Amino acid sequence: MKNSYLSYRFRFLWLAVFAVAMGFLEAIVVVYLRELYYPEGFDFPLKLMSPDLVTIEWIREIATLVMLAGVGIIAGRNNLQRLWYALFAFGVWDIFYYVALKMLIGWPASLLTWDLLFLIPVSWLGPVLAPVLNSVTMIMMALLLVAREENGYCVKVRLIDWILIFGGALIILFTYLIDYSRLIFESGVLARGKSQEAAELLTTLITSYTPDHYRWPIFIAGELIIAAAIVIIYRRSIKHQ
Repeated sequence: MKNSYLSYRFRFLWLAVFAVAMGFLEAIVVVYLRELYYPEGFDFPLKLMSPDLVTIEWIREIATLVMLAGVGIIAGRNNLQRLWYALFAFGVWDIFYYVALKMLIGWPASLLTWDLLFLIPVSWLGPVLAPVLNSVTMIMMALLLVAREENGYCVKVRLIDWILIFGGALIILFTYLIDYSRLIFESGVLARGKSQEAAELLTTLITSYTPDHYRWPIFIAGELIIAAAIVIIYRRSIKHQ
């Protein structure tokens, strides 16, 4: 058991090294993009990228997720561990992405600075603190549950646990997507199709929109639901005889 204990600790260590390196790599790419689009410094309202560049950004984001999932699959001993390790890598990567940006260009000014978090399927918006808290939750989930299993406990995730985890995640996702989703509905793009009028209105809304209110109570509710699921899974686990 001691060798197994050391083994999983070293897997976490090297996953962390990989994720930190990926975080710095991602930050460097973003530094280049901001030099092109925000030479005076990143801020809202956003400046629109060409459709081709948006597509390229989608591909980059998907490639990043595939890489993080890939190392989790390699590290895990079973399907649940593969998920926990992937979440651990994602959490470390995301935190050190912001650490790298702070070191390289002095951004963000604070953890409450708003950021463009993701682009698929629409732009995700939120203060930097929100994804950092999500990342801490993912890291703690992975550390607790993998360690529990590697130390001789049977860790099982039941349907109700998945409902809590995904339910909490969807609640948090709502807080990220609501701003630009609302702009899309207000522009009438969905009702008018690809009309020139709708496209121009959407462009005007996006390039004049500055977020100023994040739905922290909803976010906290989502985080608490996920935390409850982690506690339930941890406490339900039993020692192998």
